[in-house]
Amino acid sequence: MAEAVADPGNGWWRRRLVAPVVAQLMVGISPERVAWAISLGVVLGVFPIMGTTTLVCLVAGCLLRLNQPILHVFSNLVYPLHLVLILVFIRLGERLHGAPRMSFSITQLLDRFKDDPLQFARDFGVSAWHGVSAWLLVAPVAAVLVKFAVMPVLKRLAVAIQRRREADA
Repeated sequence: MAEAVADPGNGWWRRRLVAPVVAQLMVGISPERVAWAISLGVVLGVFPIMGTTTLVCLVAGCLLRLNQPILHVFSNLVYPLHLVLILVFIRLGERLHGAPRMSFSITQLLDRFKDDPLQFARDFGVSAWHGVSAWLLVAPVAAVLVKFAVMPVLKRLAVAIQRRREADA
């Protein structure tokens, strides 16, 4: 079954998303562990600080002993969503903290950086904290929702793999 899924003639989705999941289920990783890896890959993939998601996934995967390839595949899958949600999390954090809205015009950001890099770092650091604090509120709920959304599919896939093994034996 893994050979059929990993066949290069199959589409991108099957090669890049389904094959790693099937491979993990075939070596005995439980559907629940795979579901957590997928879930945390999605949730950590939208961590609201640009350029940090790979490191965040690496650390979380090591600490929680989750499958790194699955974690990173799903983290990368949500990259477009990550770009959109950075500003959403920052705005939500500003509201949570009662902070004024910071302008995120590219030209204004560049001008502010050129004028005073240290002040820019202070201002953007506060905005980053706003985004992270909002993400920290949303992430646990999102992780559980994604996990429960993928569990039925993974369980059916694990049963199909087991039946295939029994039929081949």
